[in-house]
Amino acid sequence: MSTKEIVVLPGDGIGPEVTEEAVNVLETVCEQYGYNLKTHHYAMGGASIDRHGKPLTNETVEACKEVPAVLLGAVGGEKWNSEPKDRRPESGLLGIRKALGLFANLRPIKTYDALIDASPLKNESVSGVDILIMRELTGGIYFGEPRLIEETPKGERAVDTMCYETYEVERIVKQAFEMAEGRNKTVTSVDKSNVLDSSRLWKQVTKKTAEQWPDTTLNHILVDNCAMQLVRDPNQFDVMVTGNMFGDILSDEASMITGSIGMLPSASIGEKYAMYEPVHGSAPDIAGQNKANPLAAIASVALMCRYSLDMREAADKIEKSIGITLENGYRTGDIASGTSDEQPVNTSEMSQAVIRHLKKL
Repeated sequence: MSTKEIVVLPGDGIGPEVTEEAVNVLETVCEQYGYNLKTHHYAMGGASIDRHGKPLTNETVEACKEVPAVLLGAVGGEKWNSEPKDRRPESGLLGIRKALGLFANLRPIKTYDALIDASPLKNESVSGVDILIMRELTGGIYFGEPRLIEETPKGERAVDTMCYETYEVERIVKQAFEMAEGRNKTVTSVDKSNVLDSSRLWKQVTKKTAEQWPDTTLNHILVDNCAMQLVRDPNQFDVMVTGNMFGDILSDEASMITGSIGMLPSASIGEKYAMYEPVHGSAPDIAGQNKANPLAAIASVALMCRYSLDMREAADKIEKSIGITLENGYRTGDIASGTSDEQPVNTSEMSQAVIRHLKKL
């Protein structure tokens, strides 16, 4: 029996709970397809601060470089908010993205018919939505220099630098067009080129890169208009590609199309390494209570199977099992509407339901 090997970074808050359930699902499909699953657990974020005094260790980074895929839970929490910025959990997340060269963040926004009523948007607006948001992940304002807070005669002054180089734009745009090839062959590039020089470069490079895909349609939209269009008519979008900060904000907004941020998986991919994680945060207010929705973490494992573990059929089965589970009325608190045909479940019960349906497929 051959082995599939991954690193698990449970992280903070509800991270350990949802990653445990996602690993259970991954073990199930590995058994179905004749693989042995080997996992290596390491601390990151607040858990690493508590254990090692810093949010990311060299040991963790090196371990992640030894496997084809990494599963991350979530990082952060109020407990560590008073730490200096380089010792906060979020700096560990930025650090591992940079260390592994994870420049492309894939965030699928897909509605399930069973959850149409969970969205605050009108049913006719969200039915059938299937968007792939491609967010550049290792450049832009989150990594630009200088970044500082300094004293001036008029008070404190804060500086964050938003910058992009040609190669950073080219590689994420190429990824977007490659993804669009297997979808509806439409790419929408999101920028703020009417104001920002960094966006003007982004638009210029995107147009040039798009020439390699003459059969794929390229659209441009300003980020403020895009935010409006996402809630007005999300079905107009197929693949969206944008910078780090814009992608961060737009993908969280798009989570409301699906009804809950607890439903959104993500994949962060580079030239050699990949990391998979739910989009939601660490939710420390419900940590340890077996209340968290594990479906985003489970769907992240499906993306891992598709893009890193060479198990595309298993990925399809996991996603289909999630859909069947929802159709059968299973609901964690974040996606429950309180109707009589729903079955309220906790974290582990939800993943067990997914596994039962997996075994039947």
